Amino acid sequence: MKTHPREKGTGTFIRQRVTGVINIAFVGFLIWLVVSFAGATRAEMAATFSNPFVAILALALIASPLIHMRIGMYEVIEDYVHDPKLHALAKTLNTIFVLIIGVIAAVSVLVLAFGG
Repeated sequence: MKTHPREKGTGTFIRQRVTGVINIAFVGFLIWLVVSFAGATRAEMAATFSNPFVAILALALIASPLIHMRIGMYEVIEDYVHDPKLHALAKTLNTIFVLIIGVIAAVSVLVLAFGG
């Protein structure tokens, strides 16, 4: 399958590596977050997420793995799905899945951050 003419392999390669490194960096934040929430009530979690620094990091923690996953699945689809209709469908569903999960997760963080 041919990719779109504007798509550049080098840019995809760099984005995949950058999001991978960012994901590794976020592991420390994620561990801290999970440990700090052990036995916490919803009110305590909401108080933690009401800190803008924590909320922004949580949103970035959601976005980076989703971007990384979309790129990775896109590459798998490019390499292994050869039927043109199925190829287009798989790429579309990959993007839709990432958007749905991203919106749900971001709304959840924002609801906690703004005390909803």
